[in-house]
Amino acid sequence: MLFDPYVTRFKTGLFDGGFEPGTKLRSDPERIRKHIGRPEIVLVSHSHWDHIADVPHIAMTTGARVVGTETTFHLLVAFGVDPGQISVVKGGEVLDFDGLTVEVVSSLHSRNKRHTYFAPGTLNAPPSAAPRTISDLPEGDTLAFQVTAGSGGPSAFLMGASDFSERAVQGLSPDLAMIAVPSSASTSRYVPRLLRALGRPGVVVPVHWDNFEEPLSEPPRRDPVMDLDAFVALVHQESPTSRIVVPDYRTTYGGDMRPKSPAP
Repeated sequence: MLFDPYVTRFKTGLFDGGFEPGTKLRSDPERIRKHIGRPEIVLVSHSHWDHIADVPHIAMTTGARVVGTETTFHLLVAFGVDPGQISVVKGGEVLDFDGLTVEVVSSLHSRNKRHTYFAPGTLNAPPSAAPRTISDLPEGDTLAFQVTAGSGGPSAFLMGASDFSERAVQGLSPDLAMIAVPSSASTSRYVPRLLRALGRPGVVVPVHWDNFEEPLSEPPRRDPVMDLDAFVALVHQESPTSRIVVPDYRTTYGGDMRPKSPAP
């Protein structure tokens, strides 16, 4: 299973002070092959380029089933993905995938300090042509997912943007939560409300705090807009029993999130 698999990580100027919305979309087949393994399921939180740009190639070359919003469906069809390969969800669905249960959770996209975000909007039909630039990919509503292994086995909460619907996540109680680090304080009491609603998970993994235009072969480099240290400190404060694991791309983690040997 893959969640928001973006491994090509091409430059848009976002981290260099010259963001270019007209940046052309591309996928690097060799990079993708090296990192994705043999996926059977791809979960997509929303349709911005840094979450969906590599999904068409992955879907068409592996046959993996894609789970996402209606907007994700229409975009993937425009890219040439078989419509029968895509499962459209809205939030509230509980899907059984032969040993893995995926609970779809209605969620929200994060906002910057002006309470806005890039490329909002949804699609109710495929675009007339395949998207060419990153601005051709609207957010298309946002989802989170809770994945549980086996019957009542360990569970992981996955989010791809730093906002959430408190009522939708209330009572999920995952063992592990991959929590997106916010870029601003626009969402009121984001960390305390989320940790409380999730039941203070045993393991918290900060995500979406890095420069995602650097290759996965290099150590993670922080997005200067994200205050990862402050986020970690706040998690410690609000949930002292949670273990925080800041991930490194080059490390494979076991079920208890202790580092194992580097990934090939």
